[in-house]
Amino acid sequence: MTSNLIGDMARAARAALPVLAAAPTAQKAQAVRVAAAAIRARRDELLAANAADVAAAAGLSAALVDRLALDAGRVEGIAAGLDTVAGLADPVGEIIAKWSQPNGLQFERVRVPLGVIGIIYESRPGVTADAAALCLMAGNACLLRGGSEAARSNAVLLDCVAHGLRDAGLPAAAVQMVPAGDRALVGEMLAAHGLIDVIIPRGGKGLVARVQAEARVPVLAHLDGINHVYVDASADVGQAVAIVVNSKLRRTAVCGAMETLLI
Repeated sequence: MTSNLIGDMARAARAALPVLAAAPTAQKAQAVRVAAAAIRARRDELLAANAADVAAAAGLSAALVDRLALDAGRVEGIAAGLDTVAGLADPVGEIIAKWSQPNGLQFERVRVPLGVIGIIYESRPGVTADAAALCLMAGNACLLRGGSEAARSNAVLLDCVAHGLRDAGLPAAAVQMVPAGDRALVGEMLAAHGLIDVIIPRGGKGLVARVQAEARVPVLAHLDGINHVYVDASADVGQAVAIVVNSKLRRTAVCGAMETLLI
């Protein structure tokens, strides 16, 4: 049974879809770039909110705290990531295959938005910004459900994204944040068949396993990491060592850190 809250949010997101699907690339990119500028302008506010999140994060593992914590460099990384997304090619309307039948009938396979995407994640506040930007540039609306441990940080980031949407004249319902305090809302998102088109979990094994077990909506998921680095016999040894060290030690807590080295 879907609550009024999840139902209302999903219906508002669905109402935004025709606008997003028809929005020109420049309009979507404007929203993302303005959001990036807002993040830079509100860096101190974001860092203060994040410091409060970290201070309240009693009981979290050191790895989760590392994923939660922001500093000036990480904030700039979030903003720079949005600028990068804004410069990507627009996938909407791209023709990826075409063919014709002997009778002259023409066929085309064309990329279209997925619809309303529910994204459930833990700790990393940067996901709020990058998930919103990627969904927006691909013409999708999204319902974001971050962890309660990052609630203050996520609120500031969502407000920056909302500022970008307003500036570009796009509907605010295109990006919404599901309240983090009520765990039952996660289950309701997973059961929102017909309202949410796909669920993407981004987090630890427990979260991903729960989503896969309970979802009545299609899921795009990962589970165990498979982060390998392969060093070929012909590789430059100095360069290989630098790559290997960076891939593991640059930030050991992230899910993309190297797990297996093949030589």
